[in-house]
Amino acid sequence: MWKRYIVEIGTGLDLHGLDVTKAAKKAVKDAVSHSCLCGVSDIFGIKEPEDFSRRFKVDIKIAAPFPDQVDRQAVREELPLGQGQISVQQGGLAAGGLHVDQFGEGDQIVVVNAALTVYIDTEE
Repeated sequence: MWKRYIVEIGTGLDLHGLDVTKAAKKAVKDAVSHSCLCGVSDIFGIKEPEDFSRRFKVDIKIAAPFPDQVDRQAVREELPLGQGQISVQQGGLAAGGLHVDQFGEGDQIVVVNAALTVYIDTEE
């Protein structure tokens, strides 16, 4: 039986270039960096990589100003462990920034939010 273990929130930005995938990857990394899931090992006994693949999954919810431009597979690959599902919806923020040729296209800043919900298979 899959049970929700933790929900963590992250934010990512692309300051130059309107790259929502880059911002989404940063948002996932940000969320991951806020948590030490020691209970996964201490409470559920999940220690080996194959155990994580089998008993640990993460739902990734992304909110981006241009959701159709998010490379879902690239964002999913930011998860260090476990299985991952991803959904992308309209959200985040696009705001005026500064155009600098050396940093990328455009003069907009994009902000993307990520919510990572970790589930553990508790029946094994």
